[in-house]
Amino acid sequence: MSPFDRLNTALRYHIVATLGWTSLRQTQLEAIEPILAGENVLLLAPTAGGKTESGLFPVFSRMLDEGWRQLSVIYVCPLRALLNNLEPRVQLYANMIGRRAAVWHGDISDTARRQLLRDPPDILLTTPESIEAILISPRIEHRGMFAGLQVAVVDELHAFAGDDRGWHLLALLERLERICQRPLQRIGLSATIGNPEMLMTWLGRGRPSRVVGLGQTIVEGDVTVDFVGSLDNAVTVLTRLHRGERRLVFCDSRARVESLAAGLREAGLRTFVSHSSLSLDERRRAEAAFAAEPDCVIVATSTLELGLDVGDLDRVVQIDAPSTVSSFLQRMGRTGRRPGTRRNCLMLATTTEALMIALGIGRLWSEGFIETVRPPPLPAHIFAQQVMGLTLQEEGIARGDCRRIGEVLTGVDDATQIKVIGHMLAAGILAEDSGVLGLGPEAEAKFGRRHFQELVAAFTTPLLLAVRYGSHELGSIDPQSLNGRREPAPVILLGGRSWHVLEIDWPRRAVSVKPAAEVGRSRWFGSSRALHAELAHSTERVLATGDSRVTLSNRARASFDIMREAMPYINGEVLPVVSAGDELRIWTFAGGRANAMLANALHTAGATVRTTDNFGITLCGMNQATLSAALDRITDEDCQAPVDTRMMAELKFGICLPDKLAEDVLRSRLSDFGALHHCLQRARKWIRVSD
Repeated sequence: MSPFDRLNTALRYHIVATLGWTSLRQTQLEAIEPILAGENVLLLAPTAGGKTESGLFPVFSRMLDEGWRQLSVIYVCPLRALLNNLEPRVQLYANMIGRRAAVWHGDISDTARRQLLRDPPDILLTTPESIEAILISPRIEHRGMFAGLQVAVVDELHAFAGDDRGWHLLALLERLERICQRPLQRIGLSATIGNPEMLMTWLGRGRPSRVVGLGQTIVEGDVTVDFVGSLDNAVTVLTRLHRGERRLVFCDSRARVESLAAGLREAGLRTFVSHSSLSLDERRRAEAAFAAEPDCVIVATSTLELGLDVGDLDRVVQIDAPSTVSSFLQRMGRTGRRPGTRRNCLMLATTTEALMIALGIGRLWSEGFIETVRPPPLPAHIFAQQVMGLTLQEEGIARGDCRRIGEVLTGVDDATQIKVIGHMLAAGILAEDSGVLGLGPEAEAKFGRRHFQELVAAFTTPLLLAVRYGSHELGSIDPQSLNGRREPAPVILLGGRSWHVLEIDWPRRAVSVKPAAEVGRSRWFGSSRALHAELAHSTERVLATGDSRVTLSNRARASFDIMREAMPYINGEVLPVVSAGDELRIWTFAGGRANAMLANALHTAGATVRTTDNFGITLCGMNQATLSAALDRITDEDCQAPVDTRMMAELKFGICLPDKLAEDVLRSRLSDFGALHHCLQRARKWIRVSD
């Protein structure tokens, strides 16, 4: 018997007769047996590879064969737009077998919610935040709503697992299992995971599980890197290339999206915009119009990186470069879906640093590399959030009830749980009466607005600081590049220029700067983003070998050759230390986190740290001998990641933690000891170059 023949007869009929499919894809066939057996499964397939059907068809078969009624499947996505895009397709599949699907998120109307509560669907497409809102709402009888749950499908698993939304989701699944009194079958879907077995263990909490299919690791496609030098020049290039085609252009910020779109419209191109600050109606209009237009451009942030279908694209263009190969694959995977076409991506670098990051991404992609996704360590603040959420859900809980939540959150052991609950009681966030925990007055004051909506989301936006010269916003930087500095005017590099920092306004997340003279000659790098060590090492290999494994335009090749000629000491083996006046530049290529840790240790050793970035550290007050001695003495304790106390206010639910624990949470997430140790090993073999 073939896997297809094991599906329910009615479902098989509709796949052939209603959908007109003559066969299923390989991953869809491989998924049938383990899902029908009730196993936890991670399904891997390239973008547009049929992951949704791989997960849902066997689930629908179980639904029919086992006679599930009520709400039995939740389908969780990271984005509302992705849910809206999926709903018609899932609804079609459900209707084929006489069942219903519906979406629930923050954009649906009160009327639609009331209808769903009166007559729940069989499949609910939703977000973790909406599940939390349902569980803590006093107006929803959540026990009756979720009593029949059998399966949880998690789409774009990698997008959850890499941040605190993943921990939030795991805790919610634990609470749902407590309500329905059965283990939920957990099915993860993803295209880009470098460590699928580990993430499946994480999602399934160690229960028997299986990984099915192949992720998006195939090295195929046409990748070209061009050096344009500015956003205005990018507009010029885009107005001249690929006219008559449907193009999707990615930018790294909403401000750049708007600026680029304005330039393209002024040049006469039919242009649409998509980013998170737009209204729902505006985003939907842009997506619908773009899908129907044959000659147009849509400019977007990462909101269109995931599985949202915006039609049959001809081209993907990236302004500068994404910070991970995973993002690059997701974006390039928007193209090449028509028979006879290939996936493609054109990267337009506006700075020399962006050029090198693009080439580093290209080399990693050509080697089949995808980043491993690791859940953030020590989610103690998520434990605090879940204690408050469970308290609202159950209208009071015993201390022992908290332990089940803590068991889900790796690293939050019994001792940590006791510290958190003790602090929350002392701070008035929790109150205790006869052994029962309830919310205290401080929880009401801090989180109680709009029916505790502050408790619904487990995350804040990444902490970046806007850099301003007068009234002009230059961009944004990672605060790690400022930590540990004792100078009145540290220097940062942004947009290819050096800037003296005049003032840091933490509450407004802003940095005021003034122009600075170039510090040394080899000032090619200085990223505003903390890049991972593998990407930093990849740029080093590109500089050392001259081979990026992708196509370079003439402009890109000329700029790249100039950089290599100016940096002949980079050979991929030793760490160059470049001397320029009273400064030393250590070219570590260790990534932003490791370099911040090393800079902190060197500062403790007496050095003045002028700049820290993804590729190196610039020091004052050290010579060759004192640097060598300092490197020999460095220990892990010296290299603790710097944590500015003002950053602690940006840790959501950080006020629920003792100060030391909140600091430990942040420090654990800013550290990369693996990259640091590798850097220190290489530092035993380094050369000094006079610039």
